[in-house]
Amino acid sequence: MRVHHLNCGTMRPLGGKLIDGRPGLFRRAELICHCLLLETDTGLVLVETGVGTPTVTRPVEWLGAGFVRLVHPDSDDDLSATTQIRKLGFDPADVRDIVLTHLDLDHAGGLVDFPQARVHVHDRELQALEKPIDRKEASRYRKVQFSHGPLWRSYRADGEPWFGFDAVRELEGVPDVLIIPLAGHTRGHAGVAVDTGDGWLLNAGDAVFHGGELERKPHIPPALGFFESYMQTEKTARLDNQRRLRELVSNNGDEVTVFAAHDATAFERLSQRSRL
Repeated sequence: MRVHHLNCGTMRPLGGKLIDGRPGLFRRAELICHCLLLETDTGLVLVETGVGTPTVTRPVEWLGAGFVRLVHPDSDDDLSATTQIRKLGFDPADVRDIVLTHLDLDHAGGLVDFPQARVHVHDRELQALEKPIDRKEASRYRKVQFSHGPLWRSYRADGEPWFGFDAVRELEGVPDVLIIPLAGHTRGHAGVAVDTGDGWLLNAGDAVFHGGELERKPHIPPALGFFESYMQTEKTARLDNQRRLRELVSNNGDEVTVFAAHDATAFERLSQRSRL
């Protein structure tokens, strides 16, 4: 399997190092949307979609005025998954399957660009979209992003153990890709694990917001940590899954590489490694 690392949406909120942990306070921070394009024996698989091409021409409609004002996303077609897939020499129509950690707008906004693809997601996440339990849960999902009618494939919380995690499912028709329940950020949030043939890659989505949360002494820039807590749906589950992710990195870091979806530093490191 060949893995391509794509950034399908750069976000630049105010706050500098209080957000991304990099030097400089009086600047805009940099957060990214880390997606994977997998070349598999059965076709192309996309893990996450980023914000999608409508962000280029109608960002407020697509992402919401509050999101645009708060995080200042780049409106750049070069960042769209479709453009990057073409630059790699593929046709976006050849993406047969999409796997999502959850359905927040910066992870699922590009579904509309791949209407022919099957979309794999945790069952509880699809329930949250279709039958939200309260106004806060309903407000996090942009219904316009799903109006084209995605071809859903959902997975219940049962399955096999995997490096200390339970209820892990191999995806239907997608070999070497697993969906791993990591509830907390949303009630159906999941990780996506990929067997590259040379170790595992685990996209932890928003189960962690910053790579520092995976270290033995976890840390996160203060403003980003506040936003992480604000956006959580299930606090106990989120903290428990973060603990298990740290244990995974500590005990099996030579076999499994874990990354947070919006961590620009991890994206740069993994992108460079994949090109070597």
